[in-house]
Amino acid sequence: MKFLWVGIVVVLVFTKWANGFEEHSFNETELSWLEGYGESKAAVTGVMVGLTLIPGAGAKGAVCLDGTLPGYHLHRGYGSGANSWLIQLEGGGWCNTIRNCVYRKTTRRGSSKFMEKQLLFTGILSNKAEENPDFFNWNRVKLRYCDGASFSGDSENKAAQLQFRGQRIWLSAMEDLMSKGMRYAKQALLSGCSAGGLASILHCDEFRGLFSRSTKVKCLSDAGLFLDAADVSGGRTLRNLYGGVVGLQGVQQTLPRICLNHLDPTSCFFPQNLINSIKTPLFILNAAYDSWQIQSSLAPPSADPHGYWKNCRLNHAKCSPKQIQYLQGFRNQMLNVVKQFAQSDKNGLFINSCFAHCQSERQDTWFADNSPVIRNKAIALAVGDWYFERTGVKGAKAVDCPYPCDNSCHNLVFQRA
Repeated sequence: MKFLWVGIVVVLVFTKWANGFEEHSFNETELSWLEGYGESKAAVTGVMVGLTLIPGAGAKGAVCLDGTLPGYHLHRGYGSGANSWLIQLEGGGWCNTIRNCVYRKTTRRGSSKFMEKQLLFTGILSNKAEENPDFFNWNRVKLRYCDGASFSGDSENKAAQLQFRGQRIWLSAMEDLMSKGMRYAKQALLSGCSAGGLASILHCDEFRGLFSRSTKVKCLSDAGLFLDAADVSGGRTLRNLYGGVVGLQGVQQTLPRICLNHLDPTSCFFPQNLINSIKTPLFILNAAYDSWQIQSSLAPPSADPHGYWKNCRLNHAKCSPKQIQYLQGFRNQMLNVVKQFAQSDKNGLFINSCFAHCQSERQDTWFADNSPVIRNKAIALAVGDWYFERTGVKGAKAVDCPYPCDNSCHNLVFQRA
């Protein structure tokens, strides 16, 4: 399928979006648009995959925020991929207060009652070789996200009737999938987008531990490199959010000890403090000018009360030279964060200079006629070459030149309705 998009225009009612941001503080509105856009049934053909609820999860206390059963979508592999497994962890923000976790219970991000009964598998989940050359015939799973803490909390609030059981959901899902054949995997890849990309980092070594040493196991984090960065007011919007998530949802007890030995729990929820100690091969895919981080971490309305960043936040073409300079500083911070990580032979990297968020699940950015490229290589081929070790060490590390040099980007542009 040919995609003729120069940029992708997402039409939002900005006033509603802004109010949702202030009211629900990062819970899902922005991320749903950013992750899902480009997957419409009219634009993309693909296989629809049904939702499976995990029957034994309830007995283990592995439940969504509202106490309903968690679930996943599984499309079976075949042929050469029959014993290969790809697990994609769904994203969708976080909830950091009782109030916005209670709200989240009324959405698919907090209850399986509201989850789509079928999902379209595209991009890295596609079952077509021409759309997904290396993983099309693998067993492909999308694990739904309904805990609000990147599959990592373990607590509850009885008064508000909230279950924070992300870690138990993760363990219950893995146990169920192992019983359905994943225990025989010869190859496995744990992937995830956004909050799911953070989860793939948090659970990467755990995932490796499920399999025998003879199984090839690697991890991919797409748009999960959330930086501990100052916002435009000098505040720490994302750090404050993460502090709420970690404290409310009992995340501390599930975080890696190697990090907690020298840093506070909130710092250990930031991937920059985790990636260098992960033993399992990891591939980081991220836009240098991550759309979600610009809108919700660097320049959210709460840090920009006079609206100086409003137009730039919605459309990078409307950023002033000074604002672009600020965003170049963010890119530099990201490159500094991955510097040590990139020195390891086992790891992979694809940092493109785009205004985007989540590029592995959307067909137009994963693998299509005009997909984003670095050195003429699309994301799907970069990930495949790294996973199957088809290129040398240097070939697995791709960092784009700074904006505006890359004309292959599918930049996200938000417009007021």
